[in-house]
Parts: sequence; C-alpha cells; structure tokens
Amino acid sequence: MRHIFKYILSISLVGISFACKDQLDIENPNQPVVGQATTESGILSLAQGGVYVNGFKELKYYDGVPGYFWTGAMGFHELMGDVIGEEAANIYGNQIGCPEYVIFDDGTKVLNPNAPNKQIALIRQININANAQQNTLFYEWAYMYSMNNSCNAVLEFLETIPFTGDADIKKSTIQAWAYWWKGFAYSRIGSTYYAGLIKSSSKISTPSAPANGKYVTKEEIIAESNANFDKAAALLTAMSDNDTYRFVMGKLIPSFNQVGKGAVPSPAMWVRNINTMKARNILVNTPSATMTPAQWNEILTLTSNGVAESDMVFTGRSNSNGDFISATSGAIAPKATGGPADGITYKISERLIQEFKTGDKRLANNFNQLAAPWTGETSRGNAFNTRFALLDGGKDMSGVIVMSSRSVGEYELYLASTHEENLLMSAEAKINTSDIEGGLALIDEIRTLQGAGIADVAGMGLTLDEAKEELRRERRVVMAFRGLSFYDARRWGVIKDVAVGGGRTKAVAVNAKGVVSTNATINYNYLDYWDVPDNELVYNPPAEGSAPVKNPQGL
Repeated sequence: MRHIFKYILSISLVGISFACKDQLDIENPNQPVVGQATTESGILSLAQGGVYVNGFKELKYYDGVPGYFWTGAMGFHELMGDVIGEEAANIYGNQIGCPEYVIFDDGTKVLNPNAPNKQIALIRQININANAQQNTLFYEWAYMYSMNNSCNAVLEFLETIPFTGDADIKKSTIQAWAYWWKGFAYSRIGSTYYAGLIKSSSKISTPSAPANGKYVTKEEIIAESNANFDKAAALLTAMSDNDTYRFVMGKLIPSFNQVGKGAVPSPAMWVRNINTMKARNILVNTPSATMTPAQWNEILTLTSNGVAESDMVFTGRSNSNGDFISATSGAIAPKATGGPADGITYKISERLIQEFKTGDKRLANNFNQLAAPWTGETSRGNAFNTRFALLDGGKDMSGVIVMSSRSVGEYELYLASTHEENLLMSAEAKINTSDIEGGLALIDEIRTLQGAGIADVAGMGLTLDEAKEELRRERRVVMAFRGLSFYDARRWGVIKDVAVGGGRTKAVAVNAKGVVSTNATINYNYLDYWDVPDNELVYNPPAEGSAPVKNPQGL
C-alpha cells in the first residue's frame, strides 16, 4: 500500500511510554525512533501506541468536527444507523446519514435536499483521492490498516527482543495482543468495505517493490479476522494468569483505561472476548433473512463461552490531558450530550427514543425532552430534527445505567466485545432457533442488569415476530453509540430502498415546522458495503486477480 502504509509505518515506530501514571508520553510523530522497538520496554511502547495512537487517534488527515476514530469513523456508522443526526457538513456528515426521503403523516414527502439526492450517488461522487480528508470512506480504512500495520511491526520486532525473566510468557502475551487487534482491524474492514487487503508485513511499499495489491472479498477479510482471533486464542489458552502476564498487560493497556470493566482481563476472559467478536463477525455480515440454522447454532456455541457478566473487557477512558480520548468529545455519547442549542455535533434521533418502551427508566434517567422541537437548518433535510437531548451524567436514578458523561474519566467507552452484546447475540440466536422463551429471558436479564424497570417479556406467550421486535428494540437501545447500529440496520434490511422492502414505517419524525408525525415512512436507501477508498486505489491499484473493489449496488 504505497500511500497509506508508507505514512503508517513512520507513525508506528514512535515510542510511547508512561512518564507518569496518568499520561501517555507520545514522541514527535515526524521523528520515528526505531531503536525504541529493539528493547523490552520499547516493544511494549510500540505495541501500546500502535493500537491506542495509530489505530484510534493519529492519521494523515483529521477534521475537528467529527473527531478521531471513536467519534468520526464510528460517528458515520451511528448516523447511518439513525441513532444520531448531524447538521454539520464536515466530511459530508450531514449527507452520509441523510435518508433519500421522509413521508410525514399528512402525506408530505420531503426529499433529501442535498445533491446528489441519494447516498449511493454521493459516495460515488466524493470517493476520489483529490477529496483528501473530505472523503468519508477514507477514515475507517486508514485507521484500521494503520493499526494492522503497527501490529505487523510488533510481531516482526518481537523476534529480536532480549526479554528478562519469563521471556516466553512476555513474548506470547505481546503476540496475543497483536493478533487480537489485527483480528479487530480486519473485522471492521470486512464489515464495512466491499473488499480489502490482507497485509501481514510492515514493509514500506515503493514503486520498484510494490506492496500487496491483491484485493480480496469482504468474506475473505472476515476469515482473516477470525484467523487472527484464533491465533490469539491459542496463545491465551496455553497461558497462565500469572504475575508476568499481568505485568505485560499492565504495560500494554494505559493505566487510565484500567478502570471498571477495563481492568486487565485474565487469559480465559480474553478468550471469551474473542468468542464474542467471532460471533459478531457472523451476525453483522449476514442478512437476517438468509441466516442459516448452522450459523445461528455457531453463534450459540460462541456466545455460550462469550463475555460473562464479571469479565473484564477492553475499554477507553479520558484523562485530564485527553491522551486517548477527550472527556467532552472523545466518544459519540459525550459528543451527543446536551441540547442542540449547546452547539453539540450529534443530535439524538427520534427513532432511538422511539425504541424505549413506556416506563423504561433508562430513558427517564438519560434523556430530557426539549421545551420545543429543534428543527435545525432545513436545507439539511428533516432527519435531524428532534425533541430530545442526552443528559450529562444522567439523573442519578439508583441502579439505572448512565449512557453519557462529560466528566474526566467517567465515561466508559467499550472498544470491542461486551457482556451485553454477547447476551443480545445469544438471545437473537435462540429466538431464531425455536427457543423463543430462552431468548426473551436473556432480554429480560439485560433489562434487569441495566435497571430498565419494565415488565418481563418471557413467559408472556409472545409470537416469533413479537419476540424479534423485542430483540430489535433492545439491541437498538443497548448498542447505541457503540459503532454497530449501521451493521444492524443493514442486516435487518432497513437501509434498502422502500421499493424492495426496505425503509422504516410507523416512525416518529419531526418536520421543519416542529410538527411531530408518529406514522412516518423513512426511505434510507444506503450503500450496504462501502467501496474501497480511492485514496488507496490511486497509490495501490488492484493487482491481477483482485476481487472487485467497487460494490455493484447502484451501478
């Protein structure tokens, strides 16, 4: 990859170490210090920085409105998943999540006012290298291949490092770390783009020695994700939860992230995190209508040994310096916290609020209804209009989850798999394999854990369709702001054109005058898997035998 990877390698050689308990000491990215990766402390710094800096924070381009990976790249997913709305035009945020049209209760049909009027056409128009940082498709691709390449460098340098003490455990722990994050990166690439590259070397590409230009299908990318997860799991399964393992993990995970659920996971816990991620790879990349019994059963097998309630997972926190994320704008929820009058970037979608059942304490604890609907700038379309605001720190209702906080260190950002996601996937698999009551019982369990305070649905004689609707609504609520909402909308067929059975009916929507509809129709008509960014193709054109790099949808 001549363009992206050349830049990435220079960043991945930056040394990152703890100067004090709450601070990442990030060296000048324009002056890579290769020598730091030749020592035990250096390889630990490289392994940490390759994930938290290269993979989630530093890129060639950056826009101050959407933000880094967890608000920018993931923000696009939540916009297309209709969890949030955006008025700002930066990186086409106001258009990438703008439906083709909305039909209100009075029959008024309001088209996407932007040109071109369909998201698919927009993507084809803006996906050019000359767009540079304004190409929406660039960011997730660049972040994840940056992380992957950094992990490749870690694995390569690791073979030459003279370790002290239990060298085998130290080496195996760092290897597991690199393979886990490579699996994560390929999971995001294969779940978002129509094709990708399998890159197992950190070698810089040059015109005389080009990098791998063999693009493969998204299915092959997901297979590579699973292969890397399996490599990590094999190392962890053979490992003891001893002091050496915990010492290494304590250096790999920034100390300010080792709070709450982000404490160091045991090897067994980490394997369960992997199983949940592998289940996700199946679920989000298969249309619900075409899921086979074998796939549902595989998800059941994986989630039966997936993230448990007491397990540690991989999380992110802010600190006073904002070394990893900012307290106020480093994650989607904090960036969506406050009323539109506060100048927040992301506004809460009416369709998210609609998912909460009557009496759900999670809604009462986390959202306020505005005195009057916010209708924004009408030239941006009507999908952004809302009557609700996400609260900072909630209303302090006992036992009820808090969905956002803008205080330093308070918001827990989930980076990968969680117990709630594991339960939801297991519930969905049970419901779709004739164990409706078993699936509903898991939904009740999640609601109890989060303090929803609503009546149980298990044992109430719900039909299959009613059970699926309970699952859909609960997943929308629980997984909001976590970068998975678009995946769900895609596999459920919501993003398809209304003409072929897609879209959303009986939707709550607010028109430009603030009038609320409760039976609106929304036609999203979005591209299901993005084309490979032209930022990549210009410098690394497809080699002979490559898979198609452009999604045939809409061509």
